[in-house]
Amino acid sequence: MFTLEKVENSTPILPVTVDTLAEVRAHLPAFVHHWLDLNKFTGKVGEICIIPALSGKLGTALVGYAQNETALWSIAGLAAQLPEGNYHLEVSWSEHDQMLAAIGWGLGQYEFSLTKKTEEKGQRKLYLPAHYERVVAFVNAINSVRDLVNMPANRMMPQHLAVHMHTLADEFDASFQQLVGEDLIEHGYPAVYEVGRASAHKPRVLELHWGDKKNPEVVLVGKGVCFDTGGLDMKPSTAMRLMKKDMGGAAHVIALARLIMQTNLPIRLKVLVPAVDNAIGGDAFRPGDVINTRAGKTVEVDNTDAEGRLILCDTLTAACEHQPALVIDFATLTGAARVALGTEIPVFFSNNRQLTQQIQLASAEVDELMWNLPLHKPYMHQLKTQFADLKNSGDSYGGAITAALFLNEFVPAATPWLHIDMMAWNLRARPGRPIGGEAMGLFAVYHYLEQTFQTMLPD
Repeated sequence: MFTLEKVENSTPILPVTVDTLAEVRAHLPAFVHHWLDLNKFTGKVGEICIIPALSGKLGTALVGYAQNETALWSIAGLAAQLPEGNYHLEVSWSEHDQMLAAIGWGLGQYEFSLTKKTEEKGQRKLYLPAHYERVVAFVNAINSVRDLVNMPANRMMPQHLAVHMHTLADEFDASFQQLVGEDLIEHGYPAVYEVGRASAHKPRVLELHWGDKKNPEVVLVGKGVCFDTGGLDMKPSTAMRLMKKDMGGAAHVIALARLIMQTNLPIRLKVLVPAVDNAIGGDAFRPGDVINTRAGKTVEVDNTDAEGRLILCDTLTAACEHQPALVIDFATLTGAARVALGTEIPVFFSNNRQLTQQIQLASAEVDELMWNLPLHKPYMHQLKTQFADLKNSGDSYGGAITAALFLNEFVPAATPWLHIDMMAWNLRARPGRPIGGEAMGLFAVYHYLEQTFQTMLPD
């Protein structure tokens, strides 16, 4: 999809807007004006007009894009519509925007092909004059989220997720270990075990370590519910249909770890993934059960479909035990967050005001919207119960907030913590963003990490 060499027959891609088309036309010969009019090309978003050269070969590909939209998606839909060949951007954009456009070009060529036969397609390669390795790193990371989330649950159970994470560790000379089944109880992950114990696919905690010990430690925690029936509080079939995506948090932290290691960020990385199958069976955990946690707090199970926060509470406790510089968790945690902001905007919470502001800034700088909701402590009354220290779900109001408040009970106030609640799935197709598994918040979080920890390097 990319090339480092600009070949002689490379076709120029010229992005235009409705407002800039007149200026572009002024520099084109009269026959091209007629061609544009004949094809009714106005520069609207998504319009494409291929101008043939006098020799009969491709001359120029004009594409309409929205000037107020990030360059990332400006040419993302092109690769699927252009003929086989070599292309290059012909724009006056900054080097950074050209890099973003190239990432979008790569993402626009994504197709899930791991469980179906696909037609052989000719290659459409974009010339990259700079940032080749960075562009490829982002495309690979985001497409890895898509592949993991799109994979059907019978091929992406906890043991499969373990193989994927182990392979990633081997690729970057990181260490990998896992705890499986009843070993979780012995090693302090009782809540993870309770949630996953009824499945034939044993619950696990997957752990990856990478980086120089002298660097600040960043811990990534990802919800890895490989399928969610809802447990004994079973979901209706319509709500269960997409629950292979409930390991989207795990997919995000695995992809973010790949990006961190591939770009060699100066941090000491730790990744924790609690991986379970929330199945219905004779040994399934029940509403009303009181379970232990790694932190020593007891939790009454108010709803077995609020299982994600149970597996996260143990791993967040473990994440904070060695006073890391930062803990980040990704999770497809609540429908309430989707009701509040829709399916395309990740919600985030933090226990640290400065971190909240920095994530907001990073989100704006990379033009990937993430929205902060408050850790509103008065809502803690919803998590009170007479039978345990906490219960795992509140009433029908403020569900994203009460879920975050529950997790916050397992994170020390002194540990900067970022919790991201996202859909991990596109319900509609847009250029470069097909229906299916999707990375959400990855650009913004990586940008924050890079801005924060690159500046901490010694002179």
